Amino acid sequence: MDSVRPLRCEADYEAALGEVEKLWGSQSGTAEGDRLDVLATLIDAYEAEHFPMDPPDPIEAIKFRMEQQGLTRKDLETIIGSRTRIAEVLSRKRGLSIAMIRRLHDKLGISADVLIRPTR
Repeated sequence: MDSVRPLRCEADYEAALGEVEKLWGSQSGTAEGDRLDVLATLIDAYEAEHFPMDPPDPIEAIKFRMEQQGLTRKDLETIIGSRTRIAEVLSRKRGLSIAMIRRLHDKLGISADVLIRPTR
């Protein structure tokens, strides 16, 4: 096996992805498993630098969590308020209050960092 080195360009990145594909499923604690772990870490760092992702929009995060947990708008009444208020928030006509953000974070586990961002 070649030595592992930093990923400095697209070719290094592509080569590392190919090697990870070959090593996928390697037993943890083996030379192959250790190499897979190191390559995955290098790939993660390369992607974070070269392909950064914006945090999700607060409303999209709420809708995603509702879908994940099989929640309806009615389920949000104890968190956001009346059906009218829920409709206003989800249609972006009303912003989230601090109290709503706290309840969404506590009850649905949505990151407060995501919820305080401006909606798109």
